[in-house]
Amino acid sequence: MAFLAEYYLWIKALHIISVISWMAGLLYLPRLFVYHCDAEAGSAQSETFKVMERRLMKAIMTPAMLASWLFGLLLLFSGAVDFSTDHWVHVKLALVIGLSGFHMYLAGFVKKFADDKNNKPAKFFRIINEVPTLIMIGVVILAVVKPF
Repeated sequence: MAFLAEYYLWIKALHIISVISWMAGLLYLPRLFVYHCDAEAGSAQSETFKVMERRLMKAIMTPAMLASWLFGLLLLFSGAVDFSTDHWVHVKLALVIGLSGFHMYLAGFVKKFADDKNNKPAKFFRIINEVPTLIMIGVVILAVVKPF
């Protein structure tokens, strides 16, 4: 799509902004879960965490994820990437699909906490908090270095 080429840098900037916003949420939400685990169900603190988690997911993370996908696909179809020979982009897409799945996994915990049905300990959330970081490292290396 040749018309996208003239807007490439704007699309790229919006993609980067979207990804930063999405990653901020993916890194922050499990940390909220860690502290929510220590709050007694029904307490004012627990109810505050529920609001924070819901708003983070619905107002920031999900729109940022959708924008990341939109601008990323526009970049892909702008002609800057040759999907048939730039094999790094296949791995990057697989990692982004994995990150999207992780996003949905976290959304499930937002629902569990909202219903006071979480059964995972704080340590679990401390560990899974590292998942988006590891995926992000892979995505950035692939996008910048383009190793294959």
